[in-house]
Amino acid sequence: MAVFGLAEMQELLGKVFAPWVQDLAIQPVVVTENCVRFRLPENPRLVRTGGDGPPVICGQSVAAVADTASVLALCAFNSRFRNCTTADMTTHFMRPMMLGDVDVAIEALSNGRRMAVTRAEFRSSGSPKLAATAICSFAYLEE
Repeated sequence: MAVFGLAEMQELLGKVFAPWVQDLAIQPVVVTENCVRFRLPENPRLVRTGGDGPPVICGQSVAAVADTASVLALCAFNSRFRNCTTADMTTHFMRPMMLGDVDVAIEALSNGRRMAVTRAEFRSSGSPKLAATAICSFAYLEE
């Protein structure tokens, strides 16, 4: 069975995803049997603006990373790219993520013939505290 690793994920990011998704600069870091880890590098363009207080990474960025990283992780779990579309996503925010690197872990909760469900966990880099989670459901588009 072919391996879909870090290099293949990075290549797929440049081929399949929209330019603004590529601008997130998601970095695949580690692939294991049950989990794929990513890094979202510090990017001032991903923070909300306005108001007082420190720069906080916006929820739209978190949702986009959860969706994109989940598709890439499914490629690793399937050892290939399977064309799919997002069917549902539920995101929960536990604490703000300040401007800085973010660690993302993706696990497959279910990965069947027609559908897949993933769980994404977000932590500010170096922090053990969970900042956000997302459950993403995907429908595979192939027969």
